Amino acid sequence: MMCTALTGISPSVIAELKNGKARTIELSSAHNIISLTEASTGECVFMTSVDQDDFSEGDPGILVDLLALSISMKRLVEFVNPAYFEERERMSARIKVRYAGSTLARGVEGQDWGKPTKVDIVRSSCYRAG
Repeated sequence: MMCTALTGISPSVIAELKNGKARTIELSSAHNIISLTEASTGECVFMTSVDQDDFSEGDPGILVDLLALSISMKRLVEFVNPAYFEERERMSARIKVRYAGSTLARGVEGQDWGKPTKVDIVRSSCYRAG
């Protein structure tokens, strides 16, 4: 089963999700936002604490149900003095997810820059009842 992969997620976030409650997470890393552009609510998403560069077959992670997804751009304007100001933009994605089970990556696709990361997962024979 192929699904979107989010990498570099904090181990403490993954541990909290394993408690079974739905949580909202804000992601600001470009590779995760790019991966989420091809995801939609109701799909399963693979999350791992392994960094994007090191992510490979056999890495552990969790499956989560994507309950809500919002990608937005924030504009920040900073004034230093009346003659100088700096304008910055920051893209972020907010997702609401719920733990569905633990699994391993069987195959990884799209680790090139600008492409969504997809993962083929090992199907579990035992699922979490929720």
